[in-house]
Amino acid sequence: MELSTGSLQRLARRAPALCLLLLAGCAHNYPQTTLQPRGDFARLVDSLFRTTVWWAIVVFVLVEGALLIAIFKFRGRPDDPEPKQVHGNTVLEVVWTIVPAFILVMIAVPTIKTIFKTSDYATGDVVQVEVLGHQWWWEFRYTGLGVVTANELHVPVGKTVNLRMTTVDVVHSFWVPQFAAKRDVFPGRHNPLWFKADVTGSFSGQCAEFCGAQHGRMGFRVISETPEEFDAWVARERVGSPLVNRGVVARDTTQPVDSLERAGQALFNAGGCIGCHSMVGTALAGVMSGKGPNLTHLGSRTTIVAGMLENTPENLRKWLSNPDSVKKGTLMVLPRKLTDPEVATLVAYLRSHQ
Repeated sequence: MELSTGSLQRLARRAPALCLLLLAGCAHNYPQTTLQPRGDFARLVDSLFRTTVWWAIVVFVLVEGALLIAIFKFRGRPDDPEPKQVHGNTVLEVVWTIVPAFILVMIAVPTIKTIFKTSDYATGDVVQVEVLGHQWWWEFRYTGLGVVTANELHVPVGKTVNLRMTTVDVVHSFWVPQFAAKRDVFPGRHNPLWFKADVTGSFSGQCAEFCGAQHGRMGFRVISETPEEFDAWVARERVGSPLVNRGVVARDTTQPVDSLERAGQALFNAGGCIGCHSMVGTALAGVMSGKGPNLTHLGSRTTIVAGMLENTPENLRKWLSNPDSVKKGTLMVLPRKLTDPEVATLVAYLRSHQ
């Protein structure tokens, strides 16, 4: 079927838009790219990927090259005689058995080496972190440092981080593309993952295993800092941490200083929030309920709702007013509808904890 002149003109007009769509897939700053490794683990995986791609290119060139030669050199012509019938070619059969076997070996050897390097915990001077997957957020417990936080994993540049990962409900998959590969996490068992960040910055992570209605919004951030910045963050977060003050009423330097914040603290204690969330300065600061994220120093976090919203007063107000309208099916159920003044006090209280 031939295209009319009008069809060709319409296709030509749409071609630039189609090209732009294709080029959009080549963005260099895509937040979850795996093609810009920022750590040692990611570089191992990237090197294996590139090795496989180069061998695939070799196979493609050889096969397609042989196919094109056969098509053009040995194509049939009207005056060709009846082709000679042959049965097998031992040399050719040996070659096309040995060559694929050699290519598979060249791919298998680095693959197996990478699997062994990345399948266990790192040793030596490392930062130990327990990772717990929840529907639909991530909990990070810094073993030995006395810090518990949610949805933002702080790591020091140049030091290996050991992740010991599990889940409290269904199967999840921990994926931080620029630092490490995906690793599934299962109830009742622990899986290892480690990486060492090379650069500072904030990097996107995501649950990569369907785990329910809000799987697509189960994100987190990896915040890579200098060792000095990381130590300062640990010192600040350790105040009132459940791992340090288990069962003890913790006190913090960031106690409410005005009436709005004090009203928010009272509502937090009496309104049901404390039943699911630990918080420094409350009577249950030393108890780890596991039902909801630890909210200590929430005001210093860059995002809320598992990386879904920027941590601003407006977004926090929207979340507290009606969580289900922001994240449909969320397990955060308010005991009752909060009034606007009550939401304002809670926002002031939570934002005061820097």
